[in-house]
Order: sequence, then C-alpha cells, then structure tokens
Amino acid sequence: MTAAAANNRLPEYAYSHLVTRTIEACQVAKEAAATAAEGIATGSASLLNTIREKEKQLDTLDREIDDGVTLAITQVSEPEARELLACMKFMISLERIGDLLLSFASSAQAAGGRVDPQDTRDLTHMATVLEKMLADVGMAFSERDVKKAVEVLRADAEMDRVRNLLFLRHIENPEGLQRQASLQVIFMTQSLERAGDHAKNLAEEVCHFVSGHTIRHVMMGYDKPLEQMFLDWLRRRDEKQ
Repeated sequence: MTAAAANNRLPEYAYSHLVTRTIEACQVAKEAAATAAEGIATGSASLLNTIREKEKQLDTLDREIDDGVTLAITQVSEPEARELLACMKFMISLERIGDLLLSFASSAQAAGGRVDPQDTRDLTHMATVLEKMLADVGMAFSERDVKKAVEVLRADAEMDRVRNLLFLRHIENPEGLQRQASLQVIFMTQSLERAGDHAKNLAEEVCHFVSGHTIRHVMMGYDKPLEQMFLDWLRRRDEKQ
C-alpha cells in the first residue's frame, strides 16, 4: 500500500460516526419542527428566528455527511455501504426539511398577528405531527424499526387532511367569510405539507433499507385484515411445531 493510500484509509470510527451524525440530524430537524409549532402557537418572533440556526446546522451536517460518505463508500463492506447511502439520502431530505421550516418561519413572521385562531390551531397541529414524524423516523433508522417507519407513513395522511381543510378555508372559502393573511397561511401550509412528504420519503427509505423490499410489499403486510394476520400467526406457529 502506498503512503497516499494509507493516508486515505477510513478511520475505524468514521463509519459509525456518519451514522450517528445522521441520527443527530433527525433530532435537529425534529427540534426545528417543535420550534415551528411553538412559534406559531405563541406568535413568538424570537422563537421563529431560531429556526434559521437549525437550518444552518442541517446544512453543515449535510456537507459533512456528503463528504464523509464519498470518502467511505469504497472502504466499507456492502451492507455498510448500503447504510451509508441511506445516510446520504436521509440528509438530502433533512436538509430540504430545514429549508421548508425556514420558509414557514418567514411566512409566519410576515403574517404577524393576523393569523386567525382556527388557522393557528391547524398549523400548530401540522407542525406537531411533523415533529412526531421526524422523531419516529429517527428512531426507526437508529433501531432498524420498520413498524415505527410505517407509523410515519400513516401519519402523513393526517398532514394531508389538515392541509385540505386549510386550503378549503382559504382558497374555496365556501362560507364566503373574510379571511386574514390567506397568502401567508397557504405558504405555511404548503411548507409543512411538503416537509411531511420528505419525512414520508425517509420512512420509505428505512423500510427499503431494513427489509430489502419496496414500500408496497412492506405495507401489504401491515394492511392485512386482523383475521388474515391471525391465520398467518397460526401458520407460523404450526410450522415451528
């Protein structure tokens, strides 16, 4: 081995460090979503301002993991390489979530105190659901927990439901009521809904990474009727006897 090759060898700790940093990035994104929820609920401009720092942290982690994976990918085993690729995919989505939450904060600050209480409750709910999705997807990745990832996939339906309510209220407005800060509310809703889509993508990546199957095949197992699941359990029990 040449001296140059020896210098470029991946330190033994570097692989696990990249995985750990990816999990830390999930936590940073979760904290940003929690700040968004509290910021819109309380109307605190100072809280919303702190989301910019979270977004910068995610940008830094994105560059670190991208550089680290580029160096490490040819110096690890095949299973480790797949995990490092998952780390890179995670950071692409997490960095985008940081951008979307920063956009949410900017729209919230532009709206000032003009957001109706009903809109505030719905936006707070969406941000809180997003926070839970990010917490669960970080746990799913760190613990190889497909069941937790499936919970994230199902939570996305709630994000879509509340988005539809907000769009109906401000775009169609069937009651013909005077709405405040509609443009900013729509922008905030879109930012949270798209962030939820990225969290869903992360959950799909966990399902594929852990199980080796596409999300369609994974969900088939979780969407079975209770009766079929019981019959499957009986079959597996009989096979073991």
